[in-house]
Amino acid sequence: MKHRNAAKPYNGREKLKQFKELDDAFARALQELDDPNSRLDIPTGPPVRSAETLAQEEDAQAREQAFGQRLEALMKEYGMNHAVLAELIGTLLKCGVWADRPKAQR
Repeated sequence: MKHRNAAKPYNGREKLKQFKELDDAFARALQELDDPNSRLDIPTGPPVRSAETLAQEEDAQAREQAFGQRLEALMKEYGMNHAVLAELIGTLLKCGVWADRPKAQR
């Protein structure tokens, strides 16, 4: 039967040395985090959005959905499909009758 050597118990000096090394490493990591020129790539997760921003996004989605529903209803009412609508929009843009974006965004 083999005799196992028991793991050496740490003496006080070894424990203090390991603690000091760990403390130094932690202090360096904190300094790097505080350094504005640090190039650490730290994953932070998705950005936090305010309740106001979330409400604005929900309003925008609701308006977009309402627009889509109204557009589909008009296309059905006038017997247009997506290809015909795309051709109509292209013609309006080409002739300069309709701008491709609102004036506020130009």
